[in-house]
Amino acid sequence: MRMGLREVVPEVRAVLFDTDGVLLDSAVLHAAAWKRAFDACLTAGAFGTGQPAFDETDEYTALVDGKSRFDGARDFLRARGVALPAGTPDDPPGCATVWAVAAAKERAMAATLRDTAVRVYSDVAPALRALRDASLPLAAVSASRHARPLLAAAGLDLLLDTVLDGTDAARLGLPGKPDPALFLAAAHRLGTPPDRAAVVEDALAGVQAGRRGGFALVVGVDRRAAPGTADALRRHGAGLVVPDLTALAARLGGGAA
Repeated sequence: MRMGLREVVPEVRAVLFDTDGVLLDSAVLHAAAWKRAFDACLTAGAFGTGQPAFDETDEYTALVDGKSRFDGARDFLRARGVALPAGTPDDPPGCATVWAVAAAKERAMAATLRDTAVRVYSDVAPALRALRDASLPLAAVSASRHARPLLAAAGLDLLLDTVLDGTDAARLGLPGKPDPALFLAAAHRLGTPPDRAAVVEDALAGVQAGRRGGFALVVGVDRRAAPGTADALRRHGAGLVVPDLTALAARLGGGAA
């Protein structure tokens, strides 16, 4: 008889999901928006000469994925040895400050979403229903300000007990991942202490946040199954790695139809 996750980790009483790359196939759109923003500055020589184009696979995964816009821009620039003033959140899109680069990414993402429908992974709705049938409260968490309307457009908000996104983070003054503040706030909304909740993430910064927050279980979702991705998720804090949410729902004992 297969052992369910609740038998392995009986303290899990709620599940907190990252949004981009876990519930919605939107991580690729964020990566493309970052590339447009970074490459515009790189091509113009704003970050110095001899800088290669932004790598929307490796650099996105290692430096940007799962983080707030400001933190993602800052960490990429630091990795490239580029020192820019922070600026202010009101800076217009450009290359002169970290906030300006972040604003350029936001402009690129907004333009993409006007023309592109975001796909929901086929396993998501059945898995969420199975987890709800198992009486587990569910939350979606994202550093993106676009998460809430995208989840609502897909009808996934009806399967979730709460959503906490980038707009909430800004209003509440919560730092982004790998700080666990977003996940801790979502767990609080569900009325579940972190040591009774599971975090489900595809981003390295996200699994780090789950581990730092003292959550009962951190689950890495390895949808790409590229060489080394599962190992990287484990190294950064995932205690369990699954290929999709069907596998997670089955491990929880509910089974996804």
